[in-house]
Amino acid sequence: MDYDVLVVGGGAAGLMAAVTAAGRGRRVLLLEKMDQAGRKLRITGKGRCNLTNTNPLRDTLPHIGSSTAGSTNKPGQSGGVWLRNAYGRFFNQELMQWFEEHGVELTVERGNRVYPASGKALDIFLALIGELENNPNVTIRKNTSVKKIETLEGQATAAILERGERIPCRHIILATGGLSYPTTGSTGAGYRMAEELGHTIVEPVPALVPLKCAEAIPDDLVGFTLKNVQLSIIDKTSGSTTFKSGIGELTFTDDGLGGPIAISASRAASRPLHSGNQANRQSGNLSAVLDLKPGLTTEQLDRRLLADLDQNGTRIFNDALRLWLPAELIPLALKQLHIEYYKRLNQINGDERRRLCRWLKGVEFTITGTRDWNEAIVTQGGVSLAEVNPKTMESRLVKGLYFAGELLDLDADTGGYNLQIAFSTGHAAGEAV
Repeated sequence: MDYDVLVVGGGAAGLMAAVTAAGRGRRVLLLEKMDQAGRKLRITGKGRCNLTNTNPLRDTLPHIGSSTAGSTNKPGQSGGVWLRNAYGRFFNQELMQWFEEHGVELTVERGNRVYPASGKALDIFLALIGELENNPNVTIRKNTSVKKIETLEGQATAAILERGERIPCRHIILATGGLSYPTTGSTGAGYRMAEELGHTIVEPVPALVPLKCAEAIPDDLVGFTLKNVQLSIIDKTSGSTTFKSGIGELTFTDDGLGGPIAISASRAASRPLHSGNQANRQSGNLSAVLDLKPGLTTEQLDRRLLADLDQNGTRIFNDALRLWLPAELIPLALKQLHIEYYKRLNQINGDERRRLCRWLKGVEFTITGTRDWNEAIVTQGGVSLAEVNPKTMESRLVKGLYFAGELLDLDADTGGYNLQIAFSTGHAAGEAV
């Protein structure tokens, strides 16, 4: 068969691109390097698949970042604007409608996060792959790796497979994913192919990943989760706050910080920790500052401490810390506060009280790195958006070449935003071919 469209990659973006193109009557060949398509999709959200978020567009855009969509490289400030056109045609309501029309019941949970009602990511995958398998215009080839894209006079002409086969096609959508979860097939091959064709690749770094810290985490604290706390990332060289989380959960790991707010914070920390050569990295210049009492101002907390010290004057400090902390945090507090364990509260002086107040509002950890690609939910970096048409996802350098999904220099916070990027860019490419 001669094909109108060749889609490289069978993840969320590639599947949606193929579905959209085939739905418009195009003859589609989907090439998947693994023995099964959609491997990452089927494990996302711990197997539950948070496929989107019901937040309106204006509240969604600030959650999306890019290094090349605008004048800033800070996550969350420019990537969403670049997506406005694609989102204007296929956003959360259109995505939800598509899955519901294809037999997937959906539910909205805390934080406006959308999941399949069954709690199974597999249902999302089956709806997409079923649509392709039932379309006579679609051919799916698994265990098939593309080596390079062939061009002639600035036009994509064919895909060359690793085993040497040439597949001619003048419309090629690269949706090969990033580098996160490499066991699912995300090996960065798309970056290499795009770079060979002249595209700029913003260095990929792991994002939405646990943070490593210099401070030793006490054994009793490993695995413990704090609720209703807030985390900020501070650049020690400038004193500026580069990230401030909402109030949420944080989990201590054996080498640092995990849980939802630490994972979200990694988007602000990963680039300076990983980019460039070793001499230029800022390892040790970033702090994660944990506010244990985000519901109180420093002045309100200080007044509460004054009252507690007055009412519990005969209790010793070691025991009285339970007034303000869970038991699991007490060893860390004693180690960092340098206040005598057995001092009675009525002997705590003003400097020590203020030291305790500052600590409760800002437990500081020095960030030294992140966990590796095996634990990263998404990739930060990728094909420069300056070289891609945001309406069609077509390359500005090579006619007939399109990009979709994590391969692009787009990443977002947790909450369904990253999968929405994949589905919307895949849909835009599928519409355009």
